[in-house]
Amino acid sequence: MSHSDAIVFFGATGDLAYKQIFPALQALVKRHTLDIPIIGVAKAGWTLDQLRVRACQSVTQHCGVDEGAFAKLSALLQYVDGDYREPGTYTQLRKHLGRALRPLHYLAIPPSMFATVADGLAQAGCAAEARVVVEKPFGRDPKSARELNNTLHRFFPESAIFRIDHFLGKEPVQNILYTRFANLFLEPIWNRTHIHSVQITMAENFGVQGRGRFYEEVGAIRDVIQNHLLQVLACLAMDPPAGEDNYAVRDEKARLLKAVRPLATADVVRGQYRGYRQEEGVAPASQVETYAAVKLFIDTWRWADVPFYIRAGKCLPVTVNEMIVTFKRPPLETFAEGASGLANHLRLRLSPEVIIALGMRAKLPGERMLGEDVELIATHQSGDEMTPYERLLGDALRGDPSLFAREDAIEAQWKIVGPALGDVPPIYEYAPNTWGPVEAESMMDPLGGWVDPKGSSALR
Repeated sequence: MSHSDAIVFFGATGDLAYKQIFPALQALVKRHTLDIPIIGVAKAGWTLDQLRVRACQSVTQHCGVDEGAFAKLSALLQYVDGDYREPGTYTQLRKHLGRALRPLHYLAIPPSMFATVADGLAQAGCAAEARVVVEKPFGRDPKSARELNNTLHRFFPESAIFRIDHFLGKEPVQNILYTRFANLFLEPIWNRTHIHSVQITMAENFGVQGRGRFYEEVGAIRDVIQNHLLQVLACLAMDPPAGEDNYAVRDEKARLLKAVRPLATADVVRGQYRGYRQEEGVAPASQVETYAAVKLFIDTWRWADVPFYIRAGKCLPVTVNEMIVTFKRPPLETFAEGASGLANHLRLRLSPEVIIALGMRAKLPGERMLGEDVELIATHQSGDEMTPYERLLGDALRGDPSLFAREDAIEAQWKIVGPALGDVPPIYEYAPNTWGPVEAESMMDPLGGWVDPKGSSALR
């Protein structure tokens, strides 16, 4: 694969560039000796010097200034100030690109502008051998996702489109795949014969934090379940990739997601924390969910009849993202303890710390054959991990699509959640600092409910 020979990022004066792109660019310069033109494009009436000041403020706040790397980044930085609807903006961009023929265009702009920018790039000769990075949301439903893909394909082949979901660039998410496929002892039991159920929890102990107007447009299902958490499910449940090329993992993820049964409305519970309707920008009678719990089934031989439970919500007791893979109980209770405690399980925590824990029964000291639930816990903390945007931007520059969402997988994800979009099923209110509406318990197996994650301090 050829390496991109320039970076162009539209929306250079915006929030995403400030929070993520400038810190990632400094890291790429420092760690990977990035040495190609970096061109910001926006309509702000700014100069290049103003953009450099903005970049300095960004890295100061979010990652710290590395004097050598930032000096080089500043020297590479260029700026085009212009309206995305004006052909002259793209004429200027073509001049700034100089000899670069394989630019990477990062569209940090609303999806409504994708077609306008892509057409402008094509008309100015900036798209022929280029790659394009687009941010989620990739549509709002199955129909709009297909329309968005059709728009992009008018100007770029699928191999040149990199749909960025920062969740896939996180080191702990990569750890799911590594843990599964680097440890042979898991594979023989990673199926319906031995696994009873899987739970995925993404909890936040805060509300919408002043973003009520934005959240009214999305809700929990669109915000994190349709994209982040279905991708986590795919990492947990996919078959081993066949081969080592960059497409093998994406092939298996897409195959798995296409086998997930679309949600039945009876297997969806939506909730809204008390006080959400008083948030700025929120409708007084809002029916937008700040919590959602779903039960999914995967129609494959490996996973037939195994329930996968996903829940995500705001104003829950802790901020945590973890998975619990619960194994079936022994066929015979040798020590007559009954179904006490949590069954054998594998716990994979993605945040706020990285934890792999194996849950089992161990005998209590004494004459009687009684046991207790224990976990063998491994933790990992590193001070030098790549940020998701550094990893993903670096991969896009190299043309490596492994960690980017593919067209057919995205359409499969929208097909899965489609029946749960809108105002059906109903909204149930829940109190802040609880684990959501009590109605979410109704979807669980009678032999075991939700496993509520503990806070970090309880694991030490």
